[in-house]
Amino acid sequence: MELLDKDLVSVQEVRNLIKKAKEAQRVLAQMSQSQIDKIVKAIADAGFENAEKLARMANEETGFGKWQDKIVKNTFASKIVYNAIKDMKTVGILEDDEVNKIIEVAVPVGVVAGLIPSTNPTSTAIYKAMISIKSANAIVFSPHPNAKNCILETVKIISEAAKAAGCPDGAIACMTVPTMEGTDVLMKHNDIALILATGGSAMVKAAYSSGTPAIGVGPGNGPAFIERSANIPLAVKRILDSKTFDNGTICASEQSVVVEECIKEEVIKELKKQGAYFLTDEEAKKLEKFIMRANGTMNPQIVGKSVEAIANLASLSIPEGTRALVAAETRVGNTVPYSREKLAPILAFYTEKDWESACEKCIEILNNEGAGHTLIIHSENEKIIREFALRKPVSRMLINTPGALGGIGATTNLMPALTLGCGAIGGSSTSDNIGPFNLLNIRRVAYGVREVEELTGNEKPVSSIETFGSKTDKEELIDELVKRILQQLKN
Repeated sequence: MELLDKDLVSVQEVRNLIKKAKEAQRVLAQMSQSQIDKIVKAIADAGFENAEKLARMANEETGFGKWQDKIVKNTFASKIVYNAIKDMKTVGILEDDEVNKIIEVAVPVGVVAGLIPSTNPTSTAIYKAMISIKSANAIVFSPHPNAKNCILETVKIISEAAKAAGCPDGAIACMTVPTMEGTDVLMKHNDIALILATGGSAMVKAAYSSGTPAIGVGPGNGPAFIERSANIPLAVKRILDSKTFDNGTICASEQSVVVEECIKEEVIKELKKQGAYFLTDEEAKKLEKFIMRANGTMNPQIVGKSVEAIANLASLSIPEGTRALVAAETRVGNTVPYSREKLAPILAFYTEKDWESACEKCIEILNNEGAGHTLIIHSENEKIIREFALRKPVSRMLINTPGALGGIGATTNLMPALTLGCGAIGGSSTSDNIGPFNLLNIRRVAYGVREVEELTGNEKPVSSIETFGSKTDKEELIDELVKRILQQLKN
């Protein structure tokens, strides 16, 4: 019996997939916009038609979330993303500015490495395949090992649909033997042009450290501020709808609720009315031991789990019908579990004396974890909303909407996406919701519109330096040009 080293098999597979993907991408790069769009539509249709099947597979394999909500995610990743990108021009000349004499040409980056998480496995694969093909790029996926089967099935379904629509074989591919070594080779390979990294902080950091250009996502830890002018019942509904959607696995979902002291009791009453259970101090101490691991990372035992499963884990007795667990908190820090990202139906509850103090608390929470990601505010006071907008260290500030679905562009008009950039403050290369244009380079063809004399103020027009008779004249002109340019730069 022949024994094979799993890491070696993974590495060789990656090399084979990249080689084939590079050949396929060359074909994609020669296709017309209509040919590309036909393939993208086929991917969207296949994702939509198999939304329930893939949702059930993801839920069964990972144990995360709710399969019913994963259907919504798959539908979002296929139909809603498709509708947002279908009319985008991503091939050939994008713009011909006759006034400014600049032509912009779309240039695909090449082969993309797509890292897929276990929290949103099938939806993220559909979405990344579509935006990659839309920009005439090939993509090779590295699936999370705990979601390998459902990701492989997703890639099989959408790649077959794409090929039937004219996509070259190998343009959408996936590792079948995912290992850390194989993924490392994928990210560092010379023929990988860009990494789309969605997953844990360690994997995202590895992507940025690979030497290959990368678009990664930092942790979400979005606080939701309820300001006194808000419609409190509606604000609470939105927060609970968001936090319980797929058991909190979307990183833009709310992690904390921050309220003003004057409305504290009203908000607590409404949270309880709508299914939130406020933990006692003793219960909160029991549960916090299960939120983070000893190394400071989120405990996978709570990720995407129901409130019942989490309560059983911590030996808590909770009322039937509880939708979310809430713990009163005042502290913020790496060793304060409730102030951290919790991809589960668990919320921290902070009370501040006024909106200015609440604003500072939100900044403190974000700067501890989640800077650059998302913040939610429920308010009818436009002045306060704008004050928050000017000061918060986030890329997405969502107003009067559920965080999870607002952040990804489902309940807002943000670019529909399942990879949310966190900007420089969050360690990301962009603050965008990632779409096809993030996977394109733009070649700019620029016509000359002024001569050197217009830059230097030289009133004597010349067609070229050769019009000056002697070598001395030429040297003097060059010296004068240099002096004038240096002076302009200083000014």
